[in-house]
Amino acid sequence: MAKLILLRHGQSVWNQLNLFTGWVDIPLSEKGIEESFASGRAIKDIPIDVIFTSALIRAQMTAMLAMTLHSSRKVPMLMPPLTAQSSAALNGEVLPGAWAKIYSPKTQADCIPVFPAQELNERMYGELQGLNKDETRQRFGAEQVQIWRRSFDVVPPQGESLAMTCARALPFFEAKILPYLVKGDNVLVVAHGNSLRAIMMKLDHLTKEQVVHLELATGEPIIYDFLNGIFTKQGGQ
Repeated sequence: MAKLILLRHGQSVWNQLNLFTGWVDIPLSEKGIEESFASGRAIKDIPIDVIFTSALIRAQMTAMLAMTLHSSRKVPMLMPPLTAQSSAALNGEVLPGAWAKIYSPKTQADCIPVFPAQELNERMYGELQGLNKDETRQRFGAEQVQIWRRSFDVVPPQGESLAMTCARALPFFEAKILPYLVKGDNVLVVAHGNSLRAIMMKLDHLTKEQVVHLELATGEPIIYDFLNGIFTKQGGQ
């Protein structure tokens, strides 16, 4: 049996300020750092073989801080973006990761690979990014803002719908994350409310009407057992 741990990043500085964040790369707040440590304590005794995060710093910070408390004492190691060519140089330039190779098998075994991926990024909120949510409700009306935030197909101005987020997050999950679970590895995924909603829509067989009402708290792990192709959420979460 393999385990899949889904974790929404801790509170970011813009979460704290009630701003739309989306793809803007904002770090954790002090509360978010505390939430990351709390999530680390919650999963510290679950063996973890591989970690996936979004490409955004708030998710990566959460993963790194949580893993500082892991009982394995293994070191999370941020991996470079995958490239089609693995040679040391391309057109005279050093490829990402070529100079970060580990030459000690023991040291390698004491590391946990962390794969960042834009496919796991938060929903892109377009022209709402950086705006205060309360002020946006006053400007456009609470009903319109709620439609932008909690509908499946509606796109905010120049942004992304939840359906569009699903269209990038789910194929990535199936192509890159699921194979680790199939071979029995435990996987930690640290991402965002909407990219995790996309994954949970598949795992929990949610309709598009149900998934928009799915609320995910920051810094609280959601754990699934995976056996014979079936995901079972622990603890009736």
